[in-house]
Amino acid sequence: MGTRAGGRRTGPKCIAIVGPFASGKTTLLEAILARTGAIPRQNPVSSGNTVSDHSPEARAHAMSVEATIASTEFMGEQITFVDCPGSIEFSFEAEPVLAACDLAVVVAEADEKKIPALQLIMRKLDDLGVPRILFLNKVDKAISGVRDTLKMLQPASSVPLLLRQIPLRKDGVVIGSIDLALERAYIYREYAESEVARIPGDDKARELEARFSMLETLADHDDQLMEQLLEEIEPPKDAIFDDLSADLRDGVVTPVLIGTAEKGNGVLRLLKAIRHDAPDIEATRKRLGASDGGATVVQVMKTIHTPHGGKLSVSRILSGQVADGSELWLPGGDTAKVSGIYKMLGKDQFKLTAAKAGDTVALGKLDEVKTGQTLTSAKGGTKQLFMFEPPQPVFAFALRPKERKDEVKMSAAIQRLAEEDPSLSLRHNQDSAETVLSGHGEMHLRVVRERLEGKNQIPVEGHTPAVPYRETIRKSAQQRGRHKKQSGGHGQFGDVVIEIKPLPRGSGFQFTDTITGGVVPKTYIQSVETGIRDYLKNGPLGFPVVDVAVNLSDGSYHAVDSSDMAFQMAAKLAMKEGMAACSPVLLEPVMKVEIVTPSDATSKIIALIPQRRGQILGYDARPGWPGWDVVEATMPQAEIGDLIIELRSATAGVASYRAVFDHMAELTGRLADEAMNTNGKAA
Repeated sequence: MGTRAGGRRTGPKCIAIVGPFASGKTTLLEAILARTGAIPRQNPVSSGNTVSDHSPEARAHAMSVEATIASTEFMGEQITFVDCPGSIEFSFEAEPVLAACDLAVVVAEADEKKIPALQLIMRKLDDLGVPRILFLNKVDKAISGVRDTLKMLQPASSVPLLLRQIPLRKDGVVIGSIDLALERAYIYREYAESEVARIPGDDKARELEARFSMLETLADHDDQLMEQLLEEIEPPKDAIFDDLSADLRDGVVTPVLIGTAEKGNGVLRLLKAIRHDAPDIEATRKRLGASDGGATVVQVMKTIHTPHGGKLSVSRILSGQVADGSELWLPGGDTAKVSGIYKMLGKDQFKLTAAKAGDTVALGKLDEVKTGQTLTSAKGGTKQLFMFEPPQPVFAFALRPKERKDEVKMSAAIQRLAEEDPSLSLRHNQDSAETVLSGHGEMHLRVVRERLEGKNQIPVEGHTPAVPYRETIRKSAQQRGRHKKQSGGHGQFGDVVIEIKPLPRGSGFQFTDTITGGVVPKTYIQSVETGIRDYLKNGPLGFPVVDVAVNLSDGSYHAVDSSDMAFQMAAKLAMKEGMAACSPVLLEPVMKVEIVTPSDATSKIIALIPQRRGQILGYDARPGWPGWDVVEATMPQAEIGDLIIELRSATAGVASYRAVFDHMAELTGRLADEAMNTNGKAA
């Protein structure tokens, strides 16, 4: 025992800071940077002057809205921390970051309502294979004991939460901590290093009990330690530290440290644990499956557009080194030249001459490079180590500039924002002539709009996107359409008789002809179909017509005056008059919706579905997700627009959904009238 971990891993580290919204991630980063001397003092989050809260949107909403990178030194070693947003609406920022990190510090607190959010984060770490330490924050405000808190939090973690420290209390107030591995007490001092002390006699029994529990968990992966515990032999401390490091790196336990980031308490012990226990770039390279063939390999974690420095690609150097001017191969075989290498500290950049394996730096002017890509010095490129797949958007609005002259400017600005945030989706709806921006919640798109108006100086207007209503018919009809016009010279003449019939839902449009005797020459039959199709783009209710069959059965022509245009006009006249007799009816798209929710909120979700004209198909436990359910339903698309707001309100911000088109359904009465007044012919 004592050699499993193979000693401390040296070299630059990259550590992600993750956790539920408002758990104290930014405060912890600020405390770390102050403790390591990267910034002169720790600023409270409420001041809006923290390293992470450098954007006006973050300050305005008192929340992190993007990943913030800050590099510092601790005990002679370079560590880069990446503070990732806690809100589910911005959680996509963490994925490409976590893929290239060595370790994640999960910031949590004794709040039962945040367990589902914590579970989402832990599951993502499991999926990516990232080792983690849990920093139990705000211990000075916790009502329950720390071990009771761990029992509450354990369902969020697939591996044991291993308590490494317990709080030291005096008169019911937390004044420090007891390190279970070192068997040493630390008395907290605000914004300063804790004072080392002996464990008080009254706390010795509590410490021994907690320490034995820690050793029992470690013994699950160390037979020699198990034998020592059974024989009541005190294991050597260096062997215990070796087991702690090995089990952390193997991902079989999540060590738990405690503190209060707001006061800088527990931060030094966390830093020392990171320095001693965190894996290095070699382990991260192996986890990502990067080849170790001697080439330089770079993983892009984030894209930033700066006002003066242009585009920066925040990247982890997995192997080799990068110098200013280095040429790197992109996926697909193109190359790009690095123009500037920078160390990051929030919004500030400090120029470097080169970066080596393990470093996390910003590379300048890689215009064609995207977040999540793997770059290399090897000719022809390399395999992609991480595939970034943003979740399906759940909120959208139609966007347009207030001034038409800004249309091109807005399009370019959105393109830059989408480079920074690959989870944004932009499409042009041809039916409604709308530019529709989609994202992961109302706040997500609000921040995008604020950046367009603030950072890019483009005033914009937004509204709910139009629902793609359609119309169809219930009855059949026969109608003649004659277009005749004489205005000197050649006139215009077209004459058709058509039969209009409804088709089963989902059939689309069918055109046939039963012309005999050449009453309508073949040359003009195509013209008739063209005219009918043109009419169907905008039916009697003002929407595209579907599920209709039209047969051309009769007609007549003039040898001189008939033309392609004349027969198109005749067909449109016949359709206009005939459709009115076919009982046109509005159709609305109905979606199949799959909602994932914590089980304790399932009843709320089931109750709100009928309120949105939804029909519940069923619900069941979410496979592999203890404490979560999946609710399936059908719901009109018109009711889904702001569904995510209500879902997250009912689930402390963690529910989400996927929606796919299911069928078209008839819409009548007041709702149909409202749809036509808003979007159709009555508007």
